[in-house]
Amino acid sequence: MNLKGYINFVELPTKVASVIPFIMGVVYSIYRYGEINVVNLTIMFISMITFDMATTAINNYCDYKNEISHQGENYQGKNPIHVHRISQKAGLHTIAILLSIATIFGILLAFKTNILILCIGVICFFIGIFYTFGPIPISRMPLGEVFSGIFMGLFIPFITIYASIYDKEFFGIYIEGSMILGKFNFIEGTAILMVSTPLICGIANIMLANNICDLEEDIKVSRFTLPYYITKDIAIKLYKYIYYFGYIVILLSVIVKILPNSTLLTILSLYIIQKNIKIFEKNQIKSQTFITAVKNFMILGISYIVSIAINLI
Repeated sequence: MNLKGYINFVELPTKVASVIPFIMGVVYSIYRYGEINVVNLTIMFISMITFDMATTAINNYCDYKNEISHQGENYQGKNPIHVHRISQKAGLHTIAILLSIATIFGILLAFKTNILILCIGVICFFIGIFYTFGPIPISRMPLGEVFSGIFMGLFIPFITIYASIYDKEFFGIYIEGSMILGKFNFIEGTAILMVSTPLICGIANIMLANNICDLEEDIKVSRFTLPYYITKDIAIKLYKYIYYFGYIVILLSVIVKILPNSTLLTILSLYIIQKNIKIFEKNQIKSQTFITAVKNFMILGISYIVSIAINLI
């Protein structure tokens, strides 16, 4: 497998969907708690990015197997395995290496922080692997938007924040003798949820836009996603309202003093977001308009991070 094939197999450019929530977690940690743990964050980043690449590779591998089973020798799809002539053996080896690296660094982070990280990591690994693998993959159900939004938009910022503040004991699982105790600070947990919500919305909409564009092709390979169940027209409306909900939560977060007043500058990005929404509403073509969902996430995420960072300066 050459470098170009590897980059497309793991879809490296899409890892921005992981990096932005990570950076958001770092900036929020500095803003709210006044500290970060560079060593823990480095370990967490390595585990996160390798696992993200692994799940994407699994997704492409399983999609290829499924598409081949439906189309046989007539397959002319755009799957990276087909386009770059990647052998299935090489694909599996790549997945195994990435999962091993992610696992090792994830366990290391749990040792350095709290067993809570190990529990969250196990859940993330389970969902990531079975998103497209298994008899009933999550990607073939109307749950992809929910799982991708929560596990990338919420869990990545939470783990990033927790890696720096684990010693404050806002959250954790503790073993005391024969007792296993859990601790969850409702106020801090709610704050992290509200701060993460705009990212949850942006990531969920990337998945939703993808499923809207692929609706007809997905039906051909027995993949029935959310747009199939709620209809394409309603899915397009939902796509728009999800963005609006994210901005409403930003406003509420400033009102209740979870985020600084400078965060209101993020609302200015709604002008560009709205223009891209209208482009997508007119045409839902994977090769032409799907990119607007990715652009919207980057615009929202970067403006969100910068608006908070301004307060730090």
